[in-house]
Amino acid sequence: MTPVMLLHASASSSAQWRSLCAALEAKHHVVAPDLVGYGTTPPWQGTGAFRLADEAVQLRRLIRQLGEPVHLVGHSYGGAVALHVARTSPELVRRLVLIEPVAFHLLRDGDAIDLEGLREFSAAAQRVRAAPDPQAAARVFVDYWNGAGAWDRTPPEKRKPVVAALPKLRLELDAALGEPATLADLKALRPPVLLLQGGLTQLSTRCVCHRLARSLPDVALHVVRGAGHMLPLTHRDEVNALVASFIGTEVPRSAARAADAWRRVA
Repeated sequence: MTPVMLLHASASSSAQWRSLCAALEAKHHVVAPDLVGYGTTPPWQGTGAFRLADEAVQLRRLIRQLGEPVHLVGHSYGGAVALHVARTSPELVRRLVLIEPVAFHLLRDGDAIDLEGLREFSAAAQRVRAAPDPQAAARVFVDYWNGAGAWDRTPPEKRKPVVAALPKLRLELDAALGEPATLADLKALRPPVLLLQGGLTQLSTRCVCHRLARSLPDVALHVVRGAGHMLPLTHRDEVNALVASFIGTEVPRSAARAADAWRRVA
């Protein structure tokens, strides 16, 4: 069976993919690794600035162990990592699904709206770094992606993993903003790409999706109406169906292409 690799978001784990694994496992060999510092994967032991290239080391090794290229699916930070792997090792990737990838480095040379989105996320990242304690930092992070008051509505048992993930999460913020690759480096990206965006998501990720949808050579953008950044969880049936269709025998040609107005969806 053709392998599929699923890469999870920040402050999450491979467990976020349970429903997608169940939807795909009949026809595919599904692999959902924990990224560095999550689950059974040890924390990063390197020195200097942490970069997407550091995250990708174990993933390339795992794909090569599978013996053939994978369909690669990534959400949020996992999407940024998936994009890096596909760009730097295209021979390892059959098709690529990016669900709101936080590849904010691609906004650095964008237009005024892109720069506004970059400032929006950079300000949130700085508030996470400057927070006086882990609980305050976790509040900033969760409320940024899910709306004001989301942290207060989060049950105590679900807060603990987010707080525990903060040391790695801070590394991921730096990796997402500090990646040296530009949009020009993606012009020749070989694998076909399905790009999924929530219709009610933040400006920062709308801008990333917009730039990718207008620039990649073989890409379809689908906006999941009514969804925010956590669409693999909040709209899992729709997302699972889109992913399954894309990595099957037919590409969903009805997927909407990018338009400038989508960056301003409220």
